[in-house]
Amino acid sequence: MNDPVRHMPPLDADERTSLESWLDFYRVTLAQKCDGLTDDRLREPAAAPSQLTLLGLVQHAAEVERNWFRRVLAQEDAPPIHDPGADPGGRDGGFDLAEDATYAQARAVWQAEMDRARENCAARALDDTVPFGGGGRVTLRWIYTHMIGEYARHCGHADLLREHVDGRTGV
Repeated sequence: MNDPVRHMPPLDADERTSLESWLDFYRVTLAQKCDGLTDDRLREPAAAPSQLTLLGLVQHAAEVERNWFRRVLAQEDAPPIHDPGADPGGRDGGFDLAEDATYAQARAVWQAEMDRARENCAARALDDTVPFGGGGRVTLRWIYTHMIGEYARHCGHADLLREHVDGRTGV
């Protein structure tokens, strides 16, 4: 996702292409919200008492990718990335920043998680299910839909954070 180009999802694609395209659209949107900023600027929260930052959103995105596409979909034993003491079966963290956290590191980890997500999805059909929660099952379609919503919500946060940091709006 180096120098990402954001493409509008096709208007007449099949369901899987639509889901994958919208997910990629929001992935690139989050990356573009961070482009051109220093690590110090990426660490700036928008408004007290919130400590939410663009760097924290990128770390969180990596955690969410890992949770849904590795722990849930592929049933992998994948420990938390940015909060090693957290419960791997717990909520997706990543918002808190270590003192030595950098965007380059966070972006590389996030990219690796997105690459792994694509690999884990490639051979599965949208209707494929895996165990989830207290005896239930979840489809790949549901995971894609959930991830699109997750990214869309956080891209809204990123809009506000970027505007606060340097006044830039849109992308």
